[in-house]
Amino acid sequence: MSIGLGKGLFNLFSGEKNQKYNTESMREAMFYKKLDRGVVQCEICFRGCALQEGQRSFCRNRVNIHGKLYNLVHSKPSAIQIDPIEKEPAYHMYPGTEILCFGTAGCNFRCKFCQNWHLSQRPIEEMNYVYELPPEQAIEIAQKWKIPTLSFTYNEPTSFYEYVYDIAKLAKKRGLNILFHSNGSMSPEPLKELLKYTDAVTIDLKGFTQEFYGNTSSAQLAPVQRTLKNIKEEKKWLEIVNLLIPTLNDNPDDIKRMCLWIKEELGDDVPLHFSRFFPNYKLTNIDATPIKSLEKAHRIARDAGLKYVTIGNAPGHEFNSTFCPNCEKRIIHRVHFQVLENNVKNGKCKFCGYQISGIWKT
Repeated sequence: MSIGLGKGLFNLFSGEKNQKYNTESMREAMFYKKLDRGVVQCEICFRGCALQEGQRSFCRNRVNIHGKLYNLVHSKPSAIQIDPIEKEPAYHMYPGTEILCFGTAGCNFRCKFCQNWHLSQRPIEEMNYVYELPPEQAIEIAQKWKIPTLSFTYNEPTSFYEYVYDIAKLAKKRGLNILFHSNGSMSPEPLKELLKYTDAVTIDLKGFTQEFYGNTSSAQLAPVQRTLKNIKEEKKWLEIVNLLIPTLNDNPDDIKRMCLWIKEELGDDVPLHFSRFFPNYKLTNIDATPIKSLEKAHRIARDAGLKYVTIGNAPGHEFNSTFCPNCEKRIIHRVHFQVLENNVKNGKCKFCGYQISGIWKT
């Protein structure tokens, strides 16, 4: 659902091409260190980009200007939209409510299958739409539309960290909820600082081999595993999404290892969403995920002992809904992103009284 802000195109630069950036309206980065000869090193994610004067980070959103690191997209989102919280997906957080979503240009991954590549794989200068929206105004939109939760999604929040942080800190003072959907690559220190103002996180665990991460995302698995552990240690609500791509990350043995790792390291009550892949961006030569493959992954996860396993991007499928792990009755009936029936009452199964993990209305 669009909120009707209209066009908001602007010019990042103070003058003609190749002239200096206008730093007066730019936000200095929060996590970086100054090295010799004007070089700065970003510390927001595992890449640790070391940048000389004028150079940009791998995510395209950070630039060294006279020995200081600035974020180019602070207060400059390219996507603002009202969505159902189920679209995130966040299935165990206030079902049936709406979220106000923000996205910008840029990402620190290079996923060949990215469905939002028009945002994530471009610099801000190539965006069709850019809005001037300082944190205070972002909060005002949520309050005007009576939306209880703000979400940072579409592209990687790590790449617009300072904007996420400034909104989240202000939002918590106003009684709003904060959710973000991430690839899990944020460094521990900035992650823990942001989690102080965060209610829940959805993490893409894109596969469970370094080979897959390297070949399809130019990234690493280990930082994502570290992030997942840190989120649980900070006692924030966590849900995991695994986009199942035929021939690339759908090996049953790898899926089993992933599920056992989740159970042992994170807990058996962390929801795991197996999402159906459709050809996109640079992976148009692979067919959509067969429903049988999703159902097989679902069985593997349940057999491994995970309590809450769902199938996404398959509207109408039985396992798009949530079932009580105790009495096995359907407690949240969904069709795609729509909640048709919610039988979680005060955090418990209405039928047997079993405590359902999550963030629920009381």
